[in-house]
Amino acid sequence: MIELKPNCQNALVIPTSMGIRLTPTNGQPFHCSDTFKMQATSAESNVGSVSSFLGLPVKVLTAFVKGSPVSRFIKDNLASRHMSYEGPEFDQDGPWGYRHQINMADSGVGSRAPRVWNDRAGEVGRLLNVEDFDLERIFGEEGAQMVHLSGLIAALSPETGQFCLEIARAAAKHGTKISFDLNHRATFWKGREEELGAIFREIASVSDVLVGNEEDFQLCLGVEGPEAGGKGISDKIDGFKEMIGRVKTEFPNASLFATTLREVVSVNLHEWGAIVSAGDDWHVLEPRQIGVIDRIGGGDGFVGGMLYGILKGWEGEKCAQFGWACGANAATLLTDYGQPADEDQIWSIWKGNARVQR
Repeated sequence: MIELKPNCQNALVIPTSMGIRLTPTNGQPFHCSDTFKMQATSAESNVGSVSSFLGLPVKVLTAFVKGSPVSRFIKDNLASRHMSYEGPEFDQDGPWGYRHQINMADSGVGSRAPRVWNDRAGEVGRLLNVEDFDLERIFGEEGAQMVHLSGLIAALSPETGQFCLEIARAAAKHGTKISFDLNHRATFWKGREEELGAIFREIASVSDVLVGNEEDFQLCLGVEGPEAGGKGISDKIDGFKEMIGRVKTEFPNASLFATTLREVVSVNLHEWGAIVSAGDDWHVLEPRQIGVIDRIGGGDGFVGGMLYGILKGWEGEKCAQFGWACGANAATLLTDYGQPADEDQIWSIWKGNARVQR
């Protein structure tokens, strides 16, 4: 598997823009609810939660609004997840200034699909700048075994794109392995295709782990996708294998590629699978039924579990299985991040053992 740098203060470093999620209680739609659960959230911190809850040191690099009660709420939440954090604090600049993003999402029930509305106006995370972080200290003196980068942050603003690029360069310089989840968002890329394409391709060129679906690899990296064909699971598997062969040729530094497979039977019942290419080996996890309370964060849980396996030095197949089970675990929780009690809990999910443990 991937050889990691020894004697590091942090197992995983994660740049992100933190925000809050508002979710109606009891699975109700957002527009007709008056009672909500609020949680601190970001896709990238969701990934880190698997490792932090299982005892590995995880550091979050982010930005805060100075004096904001929401910032305090986020800091307390990260601490409760056993994560350290650092980042600049920006003045709000009046009531119409900066704030943390707001994610408004109901979970859906049965035949009524979940709906998500993102409000990112004035998002303080768009100000993330490499000048506000001492990358030599973080990657050189403290050391990090792996950094996890997300296309969501890289495409958030011109500043964050450069921020992620400089982090990738610093990580590569100091022997820190790089995980890159492409996470293409058309609204983020509109009118910025050339700028972002160059940034994403450079980050991918030094990455050790690349995560994404067929569309992500095509739109972010310009790699030709699979031939048009059927839409069944077997077609998706064959198409992904075909495309990853071309990705490996263009980005030979990467040694592990992954994507999830999901078929929605109903809001609360999904067919969940994954494909992982590790070196010359393929690990195809055929979709299996999982129960779902809230689907948001399942993909992040998969990536988080897979990276945990890499950090533990496991072989590719074991990393894939643990990732699958961490994604399934996240789908059973009201938070959009997994909170595994221990490794045994996750392996029980993989084995299909839902019997009570006393």
